[in-house]
Amino acid sequence: MKEIAIIGSTASGKTALSIDIAQKTNSIILSLDSLSVYKEIDIASAKPTLEERGDIKHFGIDEVYPNENFDVIQFIQTYKEAKEYAKNNNNNLIIVGGTGFYLKALIEGLSTGLEKEFPLEASEKETYDMLYNLDKEYMEKISSNDTYRIRKAFSIYKQSGMTPSKYFELNPKKPVAKDLKIFEIVWDRQKLKERIALRTKQMIKDGLIDEVIYLESKYTREPNCMSSIGIIETLDYLDGKLNKKELEEKISQNTAKLAKRQNTFNKGQFKEKHSNFIENLNSDILKFF
Repeated sequence: MKEIAIIGSTASGKTALSIDIAQKTNSIILSLDSLSVYKEIDIASAKPTLEERGDIKHFGIDEVYPNENFDVIQFIQTYKEAKEYAKNNNNNLIIVGGTGFYLKALIEGLSTGLEKEFPLEASEKETYDMLYNLDKEYMEKISSNDTYRIRKAFSIYKQSGMTPSKYFELNPKKPVAKDLKIFEIVWDRQKLKERIALRTKQMIKDGLIDEVIYLESKYTREPNCMSSIGIIETLDYLDGKLNKKELEEKISQNTAKLAKRQNTFNKGQFKEKHSNFIENLNSDILKFF
């Protein structure tokens, strides 16, 4: 069994490339996309349709509903399930998507024993201040309004009886996916912007506005995924803050900014990777198999 990762910015063509490679190499696919995990968010996430997926088994798509939690620990569990499936069915595994943080966690691993979350015993500010007094070095790296990390730090403290710094010192990270071969799609910046603009236009044509109306009516605006690019701008449109042309422009602009952040992250975090333009990457990957 062989496993690879295909990364690249949003709208770089990862999905189509991964499906093409999967068909040629008897592979299954694990989606590396923090929005595609949600059921009913189909257009905004640009997830492959059932028709596009064909008979290729996919993991990491439609895993939870928008009002349910999905985090990096669950992603790693999904990876383990995908790998087990691949082994049992004599498949290769292709990991593909733009959520680099998930891939980094796969390669570097997470410190063990952090699965249980303890409810806070005081306000977030009081909890932050208490932890800051105990472990200034660690808490200085966390914003005082970062709810997720404050809760994590408190859970570590309650569960282990140690400060987060001490806990991580004694519980170093263990890689989950070792020696993973990473292939990166690169694009000329202007051409990528044009692709993003075209995809945005198509998403609106395919019914993005109706999808967001449905999501808001069923799940409200409360879930974190409702502040994702494509959804948040459409909510502004529905509030009368943007007209349809401005909606399209805003989504394109914010998607282009996201692409820039993704490229910066990939460049900084994944030193060992093979990068090429999409027209050449197909043959590069097939050589690996």
